[in-house]
Amino acid sequence: MSSSLPTPPPVTIPDNPDRVVGLTTTVPVEVILAAGLTPVDLNNLFIGSEDAGNMVAESERRGFPRTCCSWTKGLYAATLRHHLRRVVGVVRGDCSNTEGLMEMLGREGVECIPFSYPYRPDAEEMRREIRAFARRLNAAPEDAERWRGKLEPARELAREIDRLTWQEHRVRGLENHLWLVSASDFCGSPERYRAGAEEFISRASERAPLEPQVRLAYAGVPPVAPSLYGYLESQGALVVYNETQRQFAMPAGADDLAEQYTRYTYPYGMEIRAEDIAQQCARRDVDGLIHYVQSFCYRRMEDRLLRDEVDVPVLTVECDRPGALSGQLKTRLEAFVQMLAARRQGISLL
Repeated sequence: MSSSLPTPPPVTIPDNPDRVVGLTTTVPVEVILAAGLTPVDLNNLFIGSEDAGNMVAESERRGFPRTCCSWTKGLYAATLRHHLRRVVGVVRGDCSNTEGLMEMLGREGVECIPFSYPYRPDAEEMRREIRAFARRLNAAPEDAERWRGKLEPARELAREIDRLTWQEHRVRGLENHLWLVSASDFCGSPERYRAGAEEFISRASERAPLEPQVRLAYAGVPPVAPSLYGYLESQGALVVYNETQRQFAMPAGADDLAEQYTRYTYPYGMEIRAEDIAQQCARRDVDGLIHYVQSFCYRRMEDRLLRDEVDVPVLTVECDRPGALSGQLKTRLEAFVQMLAARRQGISLL
């Protein structure tokens, strides 16, 4: 299978930084576009950098503790490196560090705009939050609704990339990850994202399918070490389901923005997420699940809740900083894949 297919286009920061809005995670991007602004996911700026590890160290030199999530430190460094003046931080429904991050950025002169998902899925509460968000950005709610329709073709392409992964094995796990995770901001340009995705699908559809020994699901936040996917593939496993990344493409569909972001499962805790994960594991006939947890993240506590809900073996993987996988982690991944391959063949390794 060729590895030369296009990747999502890099984010191009406009010359006028006042027109850019940094995001700490997925928010109703339609509102930002309706305001005539350019959305930029700080996570993608950080992990897409060639020196992401240095960005973490840079934040530590500025006062972030060693025992703070590397993603948080990366978002801080990405904001300052790219001279962003405005950031939307999700203060409920994502990271417990976000409020502290916003305080740190505020001291650097960055305007920080909070956004809160409801504690439980509630379309009316979501509708109120979206309206308040639109007022803060001087956007008309009806224009934001029109943008929902404009973005649907791009989201449909992301869903097709996902289908080509799990139904036809023509898309690698890392490619699936990159295209779906980029649906958080559409690389700053929905038009460029759509054109790139169309080219990718056209070329991927002509590939010979992979023949994995093991089909894996991946749950949790996107990895700080994306080389995880390539290593799993080298061991004969293909990740055919990326939980959070798939949610960025808004797979459930909806009649309006409030419903769309209420059906988006990521902000609402493991109880709701686990139901969706279990359904997708069954639908995609996966052999096992990798639950990724970021070092120093409160979501480590959710591991037990997830294990109680899924019917496949689970390997919990924890990473700290960007960089190569450790030898210990490689050994654990290899052993997990070997165990699943044996199970698939009806062989017991005990």
